[in-house]
Amino acid sequence: MKTIASLAAVLLSAAPVFAETLSFESGESPVTLVELFTSEGCSSCPPADAWMSKLKSSPDLWKSVVPVVFHVDYWNGLGWPDRFATPANTARQRRYAATWRSNSVYTPGFVLNGREWRGWFNRESLPAASAAKVGTLQVTLRGRTRADVVFTPSANAAKALQVAVALLGGTLESDVKRGENSGRKLRHDFVVLQLASAALTADGKGYKASLMLPDKTSDAPTALAAWVIAGDAQPPIQATGGWLQNR
Repeated sequence: MKTIASLAAVLLSAAPVFAETLSFESGESPVTLVELFTSEGCSSCPPADAWMSKLKSSPDLWKSVVPVVFHVDYWNGLGWPDRFATPANTARQRRYAATWRSNSVYTPGFVLNGREWRGWFNRESLPAASAAKVGTLQVTLRGRTRADVVFTPSANAAKALQVAVALLGGTLESDVKRGENSGRKLRHDFVVLQLASAALTADGKGYKASLMLPDKTSDAPTALAAWVIAGDAQPPIQATGGWLQNR
């Protein structure tokens, strides 16, 4: 019995601890949402993944920039199935491409505030965030699956607003055995593990929504990201996020 109790204590101490309630809130100025579309089957992607990981040490993280990484599945048939890739992530990238009137998608592919960004390929830094006032976005995570959202715009907002909330995985590793990255150990941060979206409902001077996040992954989330848009594949109006535990 002592052995069983000791093992249980070890397992509990090793598991991530989720506070009963966690809150994340942006300022009024717009926060930059930077998205990376990547794949473990793409030999050009590891440098882009590493660039995103460096944002962990940036003083701008969560304050003026929110990073999210979507793994796409169109490389999966070429020798290595990416365990983080989903058809939904690929569909998201294709919707962006359609918005830009492009017939193709590629990796690594960066999207900055809803617009294609090729600055990474030229070793450019992220553009400075705007000082304009757009409103505050607050997300309260209750447990691991429920998120309550309040968006308070600084001025009149579009009538049809949506919010997306993602739980992100970090310090994730894969030993790739086949494909273009065969023999490499790949490391990932800010990987979208769970994603949900909902329409925001006007409530007084603000907008509110409550949504449930799917719990279908074996990887423990380490951070949260959320953003408000006025339509599918449109530039985000505001974003926020943060770590789920102290680092």
